[in-house]
Amino acid sequence: MKRALYRSASRHGKKYINRDLSWIEFNRRVLEEAEDPSTPLLERLQFLSITASNLDEFMGVRVAGLKDQRKAGLNKTDFTGYTPQGLIKRIMKRTERFVRDQYRTYRELMRLLSREGVSIVSWDELSPTQGEALKTYFQDIVYPVLTPMAVDVSRPFPLVHSREVYLAVVLRPLVPDPKNEDRTYCAIVQVPSILPRAVLVPGRRNSRKQSYLLLEDLIKRHIGLLFSGYATEAVHAFRVTRNSDLTLNEEEAEDLLQELEKELRRRRRGFPVRLEIEKGMHLDALELLKDELELDDDPYEIEGPLDLSFLSKFAGSLAGFDHLRYPKAEPVYPAEFDDEDDILAVIRDRDVLVYHPYESFEVVNDFLIDAAADPDVLAIKMTLYRVDAHSVLVQALVKAAESGKQVTVVVELKARFDEERNIAWARVLERAGCHVVYGLAGLKTHAKVTLVVRREDGTLRRYVHVGTGNYNESTAKFYTDAGLFTCHPDIGADASALFNEMTGYSTPHDWRAFAVAPDALKPKLFDLIDREIEYARAGQPARITAKMNSLSNQAMIDKLYEASQAGVTIELIVRGVCCLRPGVPGLSENIRIISIVDRFLEHSRILSVAAGGEEEVYITSADWMTRNLTRRVEVMCPVYDRSLRAMLLNLLRINLSDNVKARELKPGGGYERVKGELAPLRSQFELADIPLWKTVGEYLYGTTVNEREARGSTPKSS
Repeated sequence: MKRALYRSASRHGKKYINRDLSWIEFNRRVLEEAEDPSTPLLERLQFLSITASNLDEFMGVRVAGLKDQRKAGLNKTDFTGYTPQGLIKRIMKRTERFVRDQYRTYRELMRLLSREGVSIVSWDELSPTQGEALKTYFQDIVYPVLTPMAVDVSRPFPLVHSREVYLAVVLRPLVPDPKNEDRTYCAIVQVPSILPRAVLVPGRRNSRKQSYLLLEDLIKRHIGLLFSGYATEAVHAFRVTRNSDLTLNEEEAEDLLQELEKELRRRRRGFPVRLEIEKGMHLDALELLKDELELDDDPYEIEGPLDLSFLSKFAGSLAGFDHLRYPKAEPVYPAEFDDEDDILAVIRDRDVLVYHPYESFEVVNDFLIDAAADPDVLAIKMTLYRVDAHSVLVQALVKAAESGKQVTVVVELKARFDEERNIAWARVLERAGCHVVYGLAGLKTHAKVTLVVRREDGTLRRYVHVGTGNYNESTAKFYTDAGLFTCHPDIGADASALFNEMTGYSTPHDWRAFAVAPDALKPKLFDLIDREIEYARAGQPARITAKMNSLSNQAMIDKLYEASQAGVTIELIVRGVCCLRPGVPGLSENIRIISIVDRFLEHSRILSVAAGGEEEVYITSADWMTRNLTRRVEVMCPVYDRSLRAMLLNLLRINLSDNVKARELKPGGGYERVKGELAPLRSQFELADIPLWKTVGEYLYGTTVNEREARGSTPKSS
């Protein structure tokens, strides 16, 4: 058995799992949630929609990058043993299977939904009365926004936007050309994304059933109205995914904001990576698309509606079907602040840990709102990576600046697919008088830190919030993330130094509490792992427990292999990409890795090490990926308060005990659902009972939360 395990890990001489193939496995785990009969039906549609959005981004970024390498003639193998060409072939095979499974799942979900009285129908299923009503809708609402784009000698092939659904129309003139009677003409029509993709069909009076017609089917039915003098020979849907990555020369850019705006316009014309076509597309239209788009690979022929991401809005818009959804989640306001009018006073007294979405993100908003209104607050500094479209935090920063406070905001303009929104917010902040900084050249600012400086009794006190997730009210409702509020002097000093480095010319800081990428985080992690190795070799308990989104840095994986071989027990909760092979004899038999995919997106990054007895616990913005450790500004922050450490340790233990939504990574690179003889434990449902896990946390170390007086000595973790 051991020999078979070793062979599976060393197949083709590989001791690592390829990052992109691991990502496909992650998206398959999401698809499994759509396939799972125990998941509420409309939630299954949401998961299916997520798989489509995920695949779009993967194609537009990761596959696009590989195709760039192939075009450049690069044939070097990566550390997992793949050349760009070889990896593209493997990805395409797996993706084709994945897409087939997506649409098989779609058909099954539509069948189940029809039993509940909701159907997506074809035009032929409509009654004459319904057809007339939808024709009126087309003429009044749809027709005015359509733009037919002919393709001929005088009108070149139009710009086809990435990820939009189009119709390719093949036409014949009603009066044929005597010189070329077989000639056809082609035109392109965009299906307007500004209109609902699923159009409600007028139903029978008093009927509870709801029928919908897809917008492209409505347009197809009336396409002849756009092309008078021509007969429609064929009309089929298609969709293009373009290279969505940005290539900025930050060193030579005179104005980074303007340069990014130019690059965003270039993105619209990025080279095509993928072509999806409706099954049975007319050969004339297909040849036109292949010639004009200059695709290297065959198109994906889809048997069903293109772009299943529309299912998210569709499922969310259905009223009266709450029994087909998860029970509504109501985040609780953190108990530590619930009966207090002064948030800053609570933080002065003790550190507070909050965990979203179980606890409301409103406390972060209120922290900044109170600071903005407090006359004794002199300065506010904050990092913004992905910002909500209607950000309360930005409005609080604006008010703080307008009231005369020093407000500094580090806005990351290069947050992929949020660039335009961040540009807009940066301009709002600048107009209000905030000092807006766009980070350091060549690095993304991914740290999540807020610093409030307040005048108190003739001195200054720093209040700090450090988080694992973005300052985004919308995503905080369904991303799991931890946030620490503290006045600890070492953390406050490091927060000040961090902002000075990002906004000025400060030399690298001698960090007291923080470990900051790109220079100090990876060495700190290695030091912590090396210390556990020494404990293991000395026969003492040695353990590493970590939770993150992705693990793909080769040096970090090798260090974990070294720790496993030394006898360190390693338990990892890695939601997405994982390039480490666990459980391989002689290499990683002491490493266990699980992934949890459930109602909420597991997003928090937490690390604990045994530290010879009293565990050290850290929260961080960084995954263990090369980009996070070497090309981003990231922060790892210790949790000094013993009871808060106990809470996070308990949280990790609950995650690791999940035997309902957890899958365990096997040596061969596949995942299997965790099975056990214990009663079912679904970690997200357990954590929804906030008083339970916080109470257990305090029980482990006693009820004393305030350790302010005990912090006079240098913390062990520094």
